Amino acid sequence: MTPQSGAGRPATFEPPVHWAAYETPAETTTRLRPVRTRRPSRVLAAAVCVVLGLGLIGGAVTGSWLTGDSAADGTAPAGYAEARGSWHSVPVDTLLPRTIEGDGAGPGGADRDWTRIAVAPDSNCANAFDPLLRKALAPVGCERLLRATYTDATTSSVITVGLLFTEAQAPAMETLRTRFTGEGLAERADLMPRTYPVDGTAAAAFGDRQRASWTVSVLTDAPVVVYAVSGFADGRTVTDPQPAKPAMAKGAITAPAQAGLGHEAKGVADRVERALRKTVAPVTETPR
Repeated sequence: MTPQSGAGRPATFEPPVHWAAYETPAETTTRLRPVRTRRPSRVLAAAVCVVLGLGLIGGAVTGSWLTGDSAADGTAPAGYAEARGSWHSVPVDTLLPRTIEGDGAGPGGADRDWTRIAVAPDSNCANAFDPLLRKALAPVGCERLLRATYTDATTSSVITVGLLFTEAQAPAMETLRTRFTGEGLAERADLMPRTYPVDGTAAAAFGDRQRASWTVSVLTDAPVVVYAVSGFADGRTVTDPQPAKPAMAKGAITAPAQAGLGHEAKGVADRVERALRKTVAPVTETPR
């Protein structure tokens, strides 16, 4: 992926000057044709055609406004397509680092460190989400999905993080983000992301019933949805999963909150998102 920088404006091209010969007045070389008398019926027909044409153009423009047609408004940031393709053009160790440092990411500002224990093969989104979450994400499509599972330094918690590269342009991503924030979709338990369990690792028993806390972030400067879901490494069932934000709140007493699993999900997701932004920033920034 080739970074693009916001270079200054290119110098104005000044064409060479050619001194043309004096132009002979047209009336001295061409005989003017007599002007025909205009008929009222023809004038009226021409006026009707003009009005209808303007109406069709106006209707098309209005339709694109109402439907949010991204092809019509052309508002995609520079490099949006390149950012979408970074799932195969950027090394997986860059997008999903082998180790993640979480300075101050734990409860009370404690430091956290996470180690990647498995990376899922890149895939489509067919079986990656529960039906309701898949339906909520459907408007932006699924170009590719990258997932990895991490464990903390004590191997007491496991976290699956995902990067969903969408097929959408900027307006559709804006709409999805507005919906997720406005309707609180990111905090609904029936829209919780799925885990990526791996046999023979600390995440061997990390299934749907082990999901404890989660976070979902819809980006708008790149066609990507970032999410993470955390749970206990011992495979215990969690009956009261809680979104990361309330689980991180002071005084929260749920099992996910007490175990710091809200911090785990949020900490890993935030740092993977930062790594992504650092990688795609040169191609998504609009030149000034």
